[in-house]
Parts: sequence; structure tokens; C-alpha cells
Amino acid sequence: MGVPSYPATPLAQLSCGYRNSSDRMVIVRCLGPEEFFLERVVFPFELLSFLAPPASVVEIWTHGLGGAELLETIDVADLLVEPAGSGEATGGRLSLAAPPFGLDDDATDWQQAV
Repeated sequence: MGVPSYPATPLAQLSCGYRNSSDRMVIVRCLGPEEFFLERVVFPFELLSFLAPPASVVEIWTHGLGGAELLETIDVADLLVEPAGSGEATGGRLSLAAPPFGLDDDATDWQQAV
């Protein structure tokens, strides 16, 4: 058998995050180019951090009475995490510089409260 071939340049990976703000467990599926696939279970109020190629799409699934249900489809660009030390937000859904939903700005350390 021969040596497997890999792409000449690896895919650029974006640092992303998804917070499950529901009270139910969800399944996060990230589908991208070059057969990229990531699937994780995310518990209520849990934060999932992951790397994904720029052209990826994230699907949020749950289980209902009739089986699996697609709740939401999100472009990975909407899940970008703000780079450390940056003053500007890069994504619309998650910024680690801001407190999560329901916590006041004067909360102590919100990362320890999760």
C-alpha cells in the first residue's frame, strides 16, 4: 500500500464557540469542505469551543416526539470567538469578553459561574 495523500496546504481553521442556552441537550453538527465533519453533544448552558474551516455550516439538532429535529442552521462565521486581547467583536453570537445571557455586567467572574 502507498502513503496516503494529504492536501498541500491544510485548511485554515476558525476558532468558534456555541453556547446551548436551552434547557435541553442538543447535538451540534459542523459540516465543512474537504469532508470536514464534527459532531458533539452539548448539555444545557454548556459552552462548546471548536475549530472549523471558514466555509462550514453548523446544524443544531434535538430529539422530539417524532425523532430528530433540526432546530437551527448557523454559518460558522456567526460563531467566531473574539481573539484574546482584541477590542472588537468578530462574531454575532458569542463573545467571550461579554457575560452570558442573564448575568449582569457587574457579575464577578462569569466564566467561573458556568
